[in-house]
Amino acid sequence: MAKKSSGRLVSSAGLVNYYDSESRRAFHINPMYVVAIAAAVGVFILLLDFFY
Repeated sequence: MAKKSSGRLVSSAGLVNYYDSESRRAFHINPMYVVAIAAAVGVFILLLDFFY
């Protein structure tokens, strides 16, 4: 007989368990900072393309 699975998704590869545990010592970045930095870099690249 085949073993029944324990209910975990095979395709998740343990990532669900990893992201469920939050560490207080981990480095956290506000998502708005990431969006703002990406937008600033994009504008900077467009300005470089325009002027050069």
